[in-house]
Amino acid sequence: MNFQLQKISETLLPASDYVYQGDHRFFSDYASKLSLVLSETDWSSVVNLAKILLEVKRTGARVFLCGNGGSAANATHIANDLVYAVTEKTGQGIDAISLSANPAILTCLANDFHYDHIYSEQLAVSGRAGDLLIALSGSGNSTNIINALKTANELEMNTTAILGFDGGVAKALAKNPIHFEVHDMQLAEDLQQIVGHMVMRWLKAEINV
Repeated sequence: MNFQLQKISETLLPASDYVYQGDHRFFSDYASKLSLVLSETDWSSVVNLAKILLEVKRTGARVFLCGNGGSAANATHIANDLVYAVTEKTGQGIDAISLSANPAILTCLANDFHYDHIYSEQLAVSGRAGDLLIALSGSGNSTNIINALKTANELEMNTTAILGFDGGVAKALAKNPIHFEVHDMQLAEDLQQIVGHMVMRWLKAEINV
């Protein structure tokens, strides 16, 4: 998904440049930028992700998610939606794990090995062919995300990356890149969660037919 928008966020003025006159211009400006991205997006790669997840559900494979900072929080949120909210029925969700969620594992690997491998080392133990990795990254250049994608590809897993900015190295590594060319980290993270919710709602409709 690589649509051409002229660095959308560069026209988003800092709050200090607005004079409050009751019209909430800063907030409407932010909303307008996000709305423009959504209206200009080719959703084909998101459709691909939804169909991959439906196949994962059918085969009983697992989904792994990872990210850094806000993207890590989004990874855990999306995992939660896949495990339960996608069906709201006991035992009927998708087996999804956030690699960002266990602080004991993360601090162990970062301390004893290297932060660059906190996700790839987990995948090396738990990943199997046919599983799915969903990597979330603003820049697409975080080393631990790149290493996770490389390991998942070596294991013959399916790989998706939800990316902002120019997509970075991760865009070329992911088998199904979802790329929003927005040069703004907050917008990029908003879009990660929007994709997560869109896919969850589609899956819920498909699974519960």
